[in-house]
Amino acid sequence: MAELIFIRHGVTSWNRERRFQGQIDIELSDEGHEQARRTAARLAGMPIVAVYSSDLGRARQTAEAYWKACNPFASMSAVRGLLPDDPPVWIRDRLTGETRTIVVVGHMPHLARLLALLARGVDDGTRDPFPLHGCVALEADGDGWRELWRVEA
Repeated sequence: MAELIFIRHGVTSWNRERRFQGQIDIELSDEGHEQARRTAARLAGMPIVAVYSSDLGRARQTAEAYWKACNPFASMSAVRGLLPDDPPVWIRDRLTGETRTIVVVGHMPHLARLLALLARGVDDGTRDPFPLHGCVALEADGDGWRELWRVEA
């Protein structure tokens, strides 16, 4: 059965200190690297077959931690549609019919809107609660998706 694991990137210096004003491609802080490794270790050994991330550094670095912990033989790639302001329908459409276990690493507010779209079937601009630097797993449920579990970082 298909399982999608949505993950928000780890902490950056901007998250803590609001530095780097106007800069979008910010790397993880030391705390963010540790947070990603620690949270990924909780999912170690999950049978993921692919890791998708946005192409921003903080998401790529977080994705790498999960890829290493879960399955370094899985494919890992940056995909279009995971930036903070991208329409969630782009990823929904890409995941439609998916039967594999996939990790998707992205940003807020995109992940919260994507969760609302998949779990409730609407993207009305509202956001379902999403762990600030954690993850939420969904399972295919008939024609939609239902939440299985979540991990707070």
